[in-house]
Amino acid sequence: MDARLNYFADPTAGKVLKHVMAAGRELRESPLPTATQELVALRVSQINGCAVCIDMHTKEAAAAGETPVRLNLVAAWREATVFTEAERAALELAEEGTRVADAAGGVSDEAWAQAAIHFDQEQLTALVIHICFMNMVNRANIITRQPAGDYKAGQFH
Repeated sequence: MDARLNYFADPTAGKVLKHVMAAGRELRESPLPTATQELVALRVSQINGCAVCIDMHTKEAAAAGETPVRLNLVAAWREATVFTEAERAALELAEEGTRVADAAGGVSDEAWAQAAIHFDQEQLTALVIHICFMNMVNRANIITRQPAGDYKAGQFH
């Protein structure tokens, strides 16, 4: 499959993506644990069906030491016993924040309260922005049909 747009060849994309990539770096350097960041990125990308982001974040998580069992169970995290309570709270917030059109009330007070129990203010802020960021890049990649499979861990760092 060929991408509809080549982001690296387009001058407007180049200008904008410079800032998007900088935002991604800031999020990676935030106090939100790397494992949580990668699990959330993977789950949001699964929900949205963004193959290139699923490819990227599966490989990044594995390179950071994530186990195949946990990676394979992200899509069924509620039934899996391999995630911490903090990770579960982050995954719940990520799902509700991604599926806002499916829930008339948006993100529930319960999901927010659980996340607030496990993450301090700075981590919670990073988590919210990370969820938003992943939804944005998922949509950009889906709209332009960016192909998946060739990503190498660390490629965009």
